[in-house]
Amino acid sequence: MSFHKLWFLVVVVAVVFVTAEVVDPYDQPLHRMPIDLLEDDVDPTTPQQIPFISLSGGMSFHKLWFLVVVVAVVFVTAEVADAYEQPLHRMPIDLLEDDVDPTTPQQVHISLVGKDRMRISWITISPTLPMVYFGTSRGKYEDSATGTTTSYQYKNYYTSGSIHEVVIGPLTHNTVYYYSFGNSSMEYELETPPAKFPIKFAISGGLGQTDWTKSNLEHISQSHSDVFILPGDLSYADTIQPLWDSFGRLVEPLASRRPWMVIPGDRDVEKTPDTAPFTAYNARWHMPYENSSSSSNLYYSFEVSKVHVIMLSSYTDFAPGSDQYNWLEYDLFKVNRNKTPWLIVVMHAPWYSTNYAHKGEKESVGMRKSMEGLLYKARVDMVFAGHVDAYERFNRVYNHKETNCAPVHITIGGGGNLEGLDHKFMEPQPNISAFREASFGHGEFLVGSESYAIWSWHRNNEEEHVQSDSLWISSLASDPLCN
Repeated sequence: MSFHKLWFLVVVVAVVFVTAEVVDPYDQPLHRMPIDLLEDDVDPTTPQQIPFISLSGGMSFHKLWFLVVVVAVVFVTAEVADAYEQPLHRMPIDLLEDDVDPTTPQQVHISLVGKDRMRISWITISPTLPMVYFGTSRGKYEDSATGTTTSYQYKNYYTSGSIHEVVIGPLTHNTVYYYSFGNSSMEYELETPPAKFPIKFAISGGLGQTDWTKSNLEHISQSHSDVFILPGDLSYADTIQPLWDSFGRLVEPLASRRPWMVIPGDRDVEKTPDTAPFTAYNARWHMPYENSSSSSNLYYSFEVSKVHVIMLSSYTDFAPGSDQYNWLEYDLFKVNRNKTPWLIVVMHAPWYSTNYAHKGEKESVGMRKSMEGLLYKARVDMVFAGHVDAYERFNRVYNHKETNCAPVHITIGGGGNLEGLDHKFMEPQPNISAFREASFGHGEFLVGSESYAIWSWHRNNEEEHVQSDSLWISSLASDPLCN
């Protein structure tokens, strides 16, 4: 710690000694929604926003001594770095576009389908032909493909626009393609992932629709990742269906260029007495579950660049004997670690967390008891989860014990949602928990070869992203002690 920082702390102690009141420390309550304090009808002569200052003496000796000890501890243990201070909370952004041309494509996003194909999804307000033209030269399209159009109704007040899907391919790996839609002159571009290492995944859960979301997506775009993985809680629409539309417009600049592979979170269930769960999610975000022999869009697997990724649903039956359990058992069985030496699992509710948020939920506790043995036996390398609006990385852990041949568990649920962050962690920090902080941001998983990868956490700090955690990881398939 620099001398001027230490001197500043000593001055603070002196000031507190002279002026502080003997009061209990303030415990910040849970984050609340913004309130409306705009008073247009207030009397213009009425005094308001009156400042006040209150100083009083009288601090007990033991409280002064406590502060001196704190200064000493900080001096001994502090790193030469500024402490992280969470930026001010931001308001939700407004992306409702009522005056958009009813035939203009919007909410464009792409996803992987098999080894060499992509699904392109988009929405128009009025029905149009589901056709995509594509090629490797700007403005010149050598190929075209047609697809399907669907829509859905939510309760009695909302009917979606025309939801179009077209699968294009076969496509060449690591290649930029340009594409356009049959009724539009607008041109988009996408880049296919590489066929071999290195490959970079960007990961962030709990996105929502705030300025934090927007800056987080900008940081992800700057990472030049090949695939984006979202472990649940997409739009935070919470049954307000137009918010799914605004979310689609928000993510389009990134989601139309790189494949987005997603699973639902609890905020995406949206079950009501007269509406089936996951109605909007399933209609809008079609994942390649058919290609992995899954019977549900809520859980599936895919392979890209010698990495096998399993996407599990925390809100679908996971008990032994259930469809999801049997499918997972089969999917793990057919994985060939010689062809795909890396094995990753993604879910929404974390199996391990030292944060008090969502503590003890059955989707976490019950699912871990049902499926953890399968993952451990298969030597899964990494497990990514969301749900908790904070970041936490665990050591390799199995059955709550640090184990060399178990997966690294990472919670990465702070993508930018309106409700704020989950600040309260258990103290003292358990040994299995390696790093934790309540911050928005994204992670990057760079797989460099069959045997090593680098994980890094990038805190969202206003217009910048700051790497505050990283880890060099060896694949379990390359470890002779785990085989």
